Amino acid sequence: MTGAIRGVVLGIVVASALASCIVRRLTGPTVTGTCNGACDHYVECKPGHLQSDSQRCRAECPEVFSDREALAEFERMTCKDAVEYVDGAAPKSASER
Repeated sequence: MTGAIRGVVLGIVVASALASCIVRRLTGPTVTGTCNGACDHYVECKPGHLQSDSQRCRAECPEVFSDREALAEFERMTCKDAVEYVDGAAPKSASER
């Protein structure tokens, strides 16, 4: 009986986790309109980010973004665009002939 209850509880936990992922995907990312939210988005999007990336973002953010709407628009960017906006475009390699 204990195993059955444990299975039901585990099932409820898994279902709740999946439901929250689906709701987030349907409603989109959380948009705060703040430097903290914008920098959290940037850091989440940057694979292998360093602690210094977050610190640099938070230090430079107030100089780059002048209002909540601009910050909210940044938070709505795709990860590729958000990282490219902060770090610049990745250099293209030369192609061989």
